[in-house]
Amino acid sequence: MNNEIRFREVRLVDSDGEMVGVVGIDEARRRAEQQDLDLVLISPSPDNPVCKIMDYGKFMFEQSKREREAKKNQKVTEVKEVQLKLSTEEHDLAVKTKNARRFLSNGDRVKVVLKFRGREMAYTSRGYEVMQHFFEECEEEGAIDKDPKMEGRNMVMYLAPKKK
Repeated sequence: MNNEIRFREVRLVDSDGEMVGVVGIDEARRRAEQQDLDLVLISPSPDNPVCKIMDYGKFMFEQSKREREAKKNQKVTEVKEVQLKLSTEEHDLAVKTKNARRFLSNGDRVKVVLKFRGREMAYTSRGYEVMQHFFEECEEEGAIDKDPKMEGRNMVMYLAPKKK
């Protein structure tokens, strides 16, 4: 900005947005001072530096305002977790699938964790069946984002909400 620009010649854009052309840096600074505005380096490429005459404070204010507005309109997706065991009974499984379906309908991802304890590690194939059954119950609201996979003593699967 202003005196910090170290190029000898720059391509200058006027405050109205019109292209002035390639001018010396002193000429560009002089034009900016005549209009009581700042000379701002837009593109710092060495072969074709581009500067614009503008009110830098107003530019930064409007840019931060646009960023705040964009942030306000964003939907933050959270990852909700549902934990199961091989011995989870049918009614408890129904409650957990109901919660997972609610999370998915709210637009959140669901991490399904199936914990293996002790000798249950020998029955990992049953774990895949439990995960498949759980997914079939939640299939209306979500889709598998990451397939079931063993991570240590846990089997993990991610479900993502279906696009509307």
